[in-house]
Amino acid sequence: MCLPNFIISGFPKCGTTSLHYYLAEHPEIFMPKQKELHFFTNKILSRQIAGKGDKLALKTHIRNFKEYSKFFSPEKNFKSVGETSPSYINYPELFNEIKNTLSNPKIIVLVRDPIKRAYSNYLHLVREGREQLSFAEALAQEDKRKKQHFSDFWYYKFNSSYYEKLVKAKEIFSEVLILTQEELMNNPEETVKKTYRFLEVNSEFTPTLLNKKYNPGGTYSNNIITRTIFKPSSTKNFIKKIISVKPWMKDILNSITKKYKTNPKAINKETEQELKKIFRKEVKHLGQMGVEIKQWGNYK
Repeated sequence: MCLPNFIISGFPKCGTTSLHYYLAEHPEIFMPKQKELHFFTNKILSRQIAGKGDKLALKTHIRNFKEYSKFFSPEKNFKSVGETSPSYINYPELFNEIKNTLSNPKIIVLVRDPIKRAYSNYLHLVREGREQLSFAEALAQEDKRKKQHFSDFWYYKFNSSYYEKLVKAKEIFSEVLILTQEELMNNPEETVKKTYRFLEVNSEFTPTLLNKKYNPGGTYSNNIITRTIFKPSSTKNFIKKIISVKPWMKDILNSITKKYKTNPKAINKETEQELKKIFRKEVKHLGQMGVEIKQWGNYK
């Protein structure tokens, strides 16, 4: 058994799935068969069950250390062993536990224009058939949903609040790499090579999957095919438990759903301006921290 020496720790809807698959291709990197183990946050997430589909989403989470450790038994020695759980970065109170259990792992965090991330998060739940409110209504309900113990995936503003969590991560962990979804999407080869250098593996290796994006967002027409693919189910959870979901499987699903993709409604101006006020100071601090925010919207 060997435990992870690095973690892709979040944030949700920022490209963690694509980065997971890019890194898994590297011959010196081992990634477990299941993405999103959520082992360290399960104690928190298991209490967040009030939202539609929340209990079902918990079924794939790993609940104990013995089960967690079984995911890290590669047949050969790898220089880097990692896992991807986008919930970890949202709970700084667990950082010391993660550090101590995994002997101070390297931490990779992906961020994204906070408004676009929040809206992508919202659209994800819409296409799963879970979110019924408008974006503005859902934002207004966030505090109420927290009190009612909805899963944190319903907290659109919370998941786009990066700065203080990143500051805490840098305080606790010795090595933290912050990437943006925009640089991963627009310049994937250089971004992945930067990640390889951070992990101290061969940075000359180029993944074959770089021209592909995984878990693309957006909206889709509502029909039996898209409902079957996007709606969570016990059957899907069972399959994830027994079969390693390969990139080619995602490619097939993406090719099927692509023909049903539609243009999402734009965020109304009033909601957008409200979110800019909320995130203005945050974005400024991130820029001062050195995060590449040039491709984000105007938050001044």
